[in-house]
Amino acid sequence: MVSRGLPGIGLHRCAILLAGATVLLIFVGGLVTSTGSGLSVPDWPLSFGQVFPPMVGGVFYEHGHRMVATAVGLLTVVLTIWILRVERRPALRRLAAGALVTVIAQGLLGGLTVLLQLPPAVSVAHACVAQLFLCLTVALAVLTTPGWDSPTLSGTPDHERPRLATLTTLTVAAVFGQLILGAVMRHTGAGLAIPDFPLAFGRILPPLDLPGVPIHFAHRIGALVVTFMIGWTTGRIRQSESRTPPLVRGSLLATGLVIAQVTLGAITVWTGKAVLPTTAHVAVGAAILATTVVLALHARHLLPERRSSLDVLRGSQAPV
Repeated sequence: MVSRGLPGIGLHRCAILLAGATVLLIFVGGLVTSTGSGLSVPDWPLSFGQVFPPMVGGVFYEHGHRMVATAVGLLTVVLTIWILRVERRPALRRLAAGALVTVIAQGLLGGLTVLLQLPPAVSVAHACVAQLFLCLTVALAVLTTPGWDSPTLSGTPDHERPRLATLTTLTVAAVFGQLILGAVMRHTGAGLAIPDFPLAFGRILPPLDLPGVPIHFAHRIGALVVTFMIGWTTGRIRQSESRTPPLVRGSLLATGLVIAQVTLGAITVWTGKAVLPTTAHVAVGAAILATTVVLALHARHLLPERRSSLDVLRGSQAPV
């Protein structure tokens, strides 16, 4: 039995709130890194031995990040309990449990980054798990849409190769990989290893023997890969017979976001990592990931696979 009516709408809205709060949390976490406030509060789980310390200097960013993280954690608990109580779909129940485990792991990693004084490996893991948690919350928001489990498919069969469902999944993987590279770059201090843009030291191929340059350059190559994948996905959707509104809107949003992201990346370099564009760059990266996850889920849900002649024959012989 699946939740219907007002309870279903309420559950869906709660999931959307959690996904939105997660994007906000990633933005606030980016502020902590961009402002160099990671060790402004030297203890954990308390802050200077207090629940609420004076919010001055870097403490404002670091403790503010903890407050938002706590709110996200509590909201995850609420949503998970709600889903386990009213939902019967095994995949959705597992997804909710996975989100709860992930947010707990993320909190522990956040504590370790402080207690171990920001080791790059732990900081990168903390950033990557944040993006994984975002994927889970976005999936929860999509799958709790009232009527999502309806067998009605609004798209026509996808005959092209690779299938749009496969292409959108590959795009999600490309975006996630790029965010991992971005996290490594940020937490190893390679953000300005290449000080110019769009060229690199005035050349197309920079000297890769300089510290941080391989990481930074790999991130730029990753940006080209993501731009290509999103462009390919958008083109496929616009040319396809299956131009369902969710796919069209999602692809256009992804295209707009990737343009904004490249622009923010350039501004980040040109301004020497100014706080606002640098942090916005992190947040827009998360928004791109969220959008591509939505696209991938809709592609799998809306576009049925082409049925073979044998499948059609079997279907026609099925008892009524």
